Amino acid sequence: MNVQVHAKDITLQANTRAHIESAIDSFSKYSLDITSVNVHVAAEKKGVSIEFDIHVAHAQPVVISQSDDNLDAAIDLAIDRATKALRRLHEKVVSHSNESVKDLETLDS
Repeated sequence: MNVQVHAKDITLQANTRAHIESAIDSFSKYSLDITSVNVHVAAEKKGVSIEFDIHVAHAQPVVISQSDDNLDAAIDLAIDRATKALRRLHEKVVSHSNESVKDLETLDS
């Protein structure tokens, strides 16, 4: 998995960068083939914005954008939203792959 963290007009402390990277590592528990994760952190006029761009093989990319006054709050909210989106994608993949045409029983009249 390729992980890139970009910061524009803001400096990320080592613990903040480690928090983002540990959250990205936790995304692997959903057993999705995540190819790359790009994180963009930028300072705005009022607060900060963070964007997660998560590329999953055989699916559309998951893009999460979050703005807040506080950097830590924005990161936590974006991580929660990304976790929820990946969990839903995982449930969709698992539930659709459970049934096969071969597994269906035929009704004998």
